[in-house]
Amino acid sequence: MSHRNAPLTPTGRLRLARCVVDDHWPLRRAAERFQVSHTTAARWAGRYRLHGEAGMQDRSSRPRHQPRRTAATVEEQVVRLRQEHRIGPLRLAVRCGIAPSTAHRILQRHGLPVLAACDRATGEPVRRHERARPGELVHIDVKKLGRIPDGGGHKTLGRAAGHRSRTNGVGFAYLHTALDDHSRLAYTEDLADETAPTCAAFLRRATTWFAAHGVTVERVLTDNAWAYSKNTWRQTCHQLGISPRWTRPWRPQTNGKVERFHRTLLDEWAYQRPYTSDTERQAAFSDWLHWYNYHRPHTGIAGQTPASRVTNLPEQHI
Repeated sequence: MSHRNAPLTPTGRLRLARCVVDDHWPLRRAAERFQVSHTTAARWAGRYRLHGEAGMQDRSSRPRHQPRRTAATVEEQVVRLRQEHRIGPLRLAVRCGIAPSTAHRILQRHGLPVLAACDRATGEPVRRHERARPGELVHIDVKKLGRIPDGGGHKTLGRAAGHRSRTNGVGFAYLHTALDDHSRLAYTEDLADETAPTCAAFLRRATTWFAAHGVTVERVLTDNAWAYSKNTWRQTCHQLGISPRWTRPWRPQTNGKVERFHRTLLDEWAYQRPYTSDTERQAAFSDWLHWYNYHRPHTGIAGQTPASRVTNLPEQHI
């Protein structure tokens, strides 16, 4: 790629070179015509004589000889340790006796991605997929969240008092979420349990909610929890015209979009500030979910909002 301030592009270089070589212009006349120095004109004319049109392209600025480059045996050791132990540049540098920056450059040279972009189980680069249209696949999962006793939990009262408040038996909230794979549009309910009838009823309401937002649910993806393996779930999917899908055992990454949504939900709503009661926290949820769907830029979809990826969704421009 040419430098942004370069006076000539590869096409301009070719025109200059042809004027000098093919049309026999004097160098200074060609340099004046293309507004470059005569030495620049001579360089491109010389490359054209030797290599033709191919010589007009940019060349790497890397030196031909690099006597201080890390030895090949050290590079092989870095790559082997990374593949075997899945460790980062700092730990690789300690084991191989090199600088962390050197280890980082070696990993880059060999095309090894950062650990955050690799699957923890296999070490292979994570392959990210996205469905082509809203409703083609909806991820469903349940997040279990401790309820807050009246007066507040440990975030309000401190660890000791908050721990004693657990004896009040306030129980847990089961946050059932349906999230569209393409748009990331999310629908969440706080329910009392995660039994098969509860999950099936949630699916019916979620399907209705998505339909009201212009999204027809075609497939749903869940983990292999007991409630999703019962006939109640299968029959409900069949009645709604939805094809059920399940993740592979011990592979929660397959349902990673809804898992990531629950993490965002905890960070930006459930644990965002101290609440004095569960009622107060629940009262803040509808506003947060509306903000998530309509106003919050989503990094996984290039900074767009989920609503912007659903055609003609009401309130998406508010």
